[in-house]
Amino acid sequence: MTLYQWFVTFLIIQVVHFLATWKLYVKAGKQAWQAAIPVYNAIVLFKIINRPWWWIFLLFLPIINIIIIPVIWVETIRSFGRNSKADTALVLLTLGFYIFYVNYSLDVTYIQDRDLKPRTVAGEWTNSIIFAVIAATFVHTYIMQPFVIPTPSLEKTLLVGDFLFVSKFHYGARVPMTAIAAPMVHDTLPILGKSYLPHPQYPYFRLPGLQKIERNEIVVFNWPTDTVRYFRDQSGINVYKPLDKKSNYVKRCVGIPGDQLEIIEGYIYINGERTKLGERAKPQYTYLVYSKNPLPDDLAIYKSLGSRPEEHGALRNNDPINNKYITYYFKSLTEEVAGKLRKTEGIDSVVKVLEPKGNGTTTVFPHKASLNWNADNYGPITIPAVNKSVDLNIDNLPFYKRIIETYEGHKLEVKGSQIYIDGKIATSYTFGQDYYWMMGDNRHNSEDSRYWGFVPFDHVLGKPVFVWFSWDSVTGKPRWDRLFTTVDGGGDGEPKSYLMYFLILLAGYIGFEFFRKKKKKA
Repeated sequence: MTLYQWFVTFLIIQVVHFLATWKLYVKAGKQAWQAAIPVYNAIVLFKIINRPWWWIFLLFLPIINIIIIPVIWVETIRSFGRNSKADTALVLLTLGFYIFYVNYSLDVTYIQDRDLKPRTVAGEWTNSIIFAVIAATFVHTYIMQPFVIPTPSLEKTLLVGDFLFVSKFHYGARVPMTAIAAPMVHDTLPILGKSYLPHPQYPYFRLPGLQKIERNEIVVFNWPTDTVRYFRDQSGINVYKPLDKKSNYVKRCVGIPGDQLEIIEGYIYINGERTKLGERAKPQYTYLVYSKNPLPDDLAIYKSLGSRPEEHGALRNNDPINNKYITYYFKSLTEEVAGKLRKTEGIDSVVKVLEPKGNGTTTVFPHKASLNWNADNYGPITIPAVNKSVDLNIDNLPFYKRIIETYEGHKLEVKGSQIYIDGKIATSYTFGQDYYWMMGDNRHNSEDSRYWGFVPFDHVLGKPVFVWFSWDSVTGKPRWDRLFTTVDGGGDGEPKSYLMYFLILLAGYIGFEFFRKKKKKA
């Protein structure tokens, strides 16, 4: 929905609210006109139902408002003596329209200074759960959100099974755009499937952030090309997926707006200079290891690799020395470990596997065969920046087509050699937002910008800051050394665990509460 459409919707809601409640305002000692003034009417209503004025802010927070609005319906009728379970069920099932019946058909009396304490244990539990959900949803949506690492694209820095806290406020919390959705879940619910309704949608809005995305930072974002591979209707056709419900990805931002990026022999070059990463960032590549004899099971190098290699046997057509070697295939080795393997007794050679320059493929963005680009030799490509313009022609249109049509919402047409944007001939285009280039450190095991292009800033979710738990599915045990470690994808030195400090603080808090309660009881 556009801002205009939301404004009209807001006015309609105000009219409905006035018609449904003005007599109740009068019975509560207020003026009828006070039910008609937007925002002010909510402040007055909160006085009537004996709730704090700052609840007004909850009404303007997406997702949280769909939790608090039913609470307000129930509180309103209870302030006029309608306390039965039937009344509560009716006001909820009719989406608040039962208040019309109370307003016009019942002779109700306002209960001033109504006792807000629930009368039953069930009511007390319900109150506690509702406000716990509201608080947790606020933190989850606007401050810090938990994520789990499902794939090895950033292996060595973030491991499969790492549980992260992702900061929403570093880059500015993005206000949810899907208006009706289950709180604190992403796109699915057990049994039910979808956790949201695709319409209506709020306009895009982001709160101010503490910083801009810096080059080589690890970023969580919505996968731009996710138009639903898993949710399908009965006809088997893909279903539209709203922006904020697209799959969550975590990658390293290797290129920021305005950068010229090129990949040469697997190495990233930004503005002509090869990227230098900190010690914690460990790019990995595919290697072939040639050995005259089978590698021993107790080879010390396996410990640093994390697992044994996959044995593929001799490469009959590629073995330069008459098939005398066993070839081992390592999919994810750092250059440091590859160097150690080269020095291992019995190993003849260790060869990095790269797609040669000029061996083009249409699997990489922008899927144009004439470029002869591949995942290891790619570019150069310039990353779009907000308010920057680019000359537009038929040859370079594949780079910007998705930006113009999908990310920035213009109508794009091509007629012969002419490009039309919103019905007008276009020879240039000015970008409406910043874009980024995201890649995984595991270069040959990462679905990233090389395959689907630029990541718009409106798709950015946040910055990983903390690993609070880590589970190794291979050993079936926690990785204790990773618990309570900070995430610094481009930093130096080994990650430091703050688990001991946390346990000390927790023990101190438990001890304090124990002696406080003991003293109070005495």
